[in-house]
Amino acid sequence: QVQLVESGGGLVQPGGSLRLSCAASGSIFSPNVMGWYRQAPGKQRELVAAVTTEGSTNYGDSVKGRFTISRDIAKNTVYLQMNSLKPEDTAVYYCNLKHVFSSYWGKGTLVTVSS
Repeated sequence: QVQLVESGGGLVQPGGSLRLSCAASGSIFSPNVMGWYRQAPGKQRELVAAVTTEGSTNYGDSVKGRFTISRDIAKNTVYLQMNSLKPEDTAVYYCNLKHVFSSYWGKGTLVTVSS
């Protein structure tokens, strides 16, 4: 089993920045992909960004150029630096870890972008 604990969500004004963190623990197999998804009210969960153990990254179109994903392999932690935040970025952000055997989700952290 793998446990994922997210932190760093909150309220921010449009144009502001936030940094999310997700720490993984348990039976973590490599290679794997760690990433962030988000779900806004009434919408489907969508990919925000993901990073492999080799460091390859993938971003959703709506966040390219504004968000940056990174990971610390030694700490089993993934980060999401979010800049130039917009009201439409408001959502619950979920951490995800996938490896060949399974996929795991965190409980989510709420990000609200509002003035």
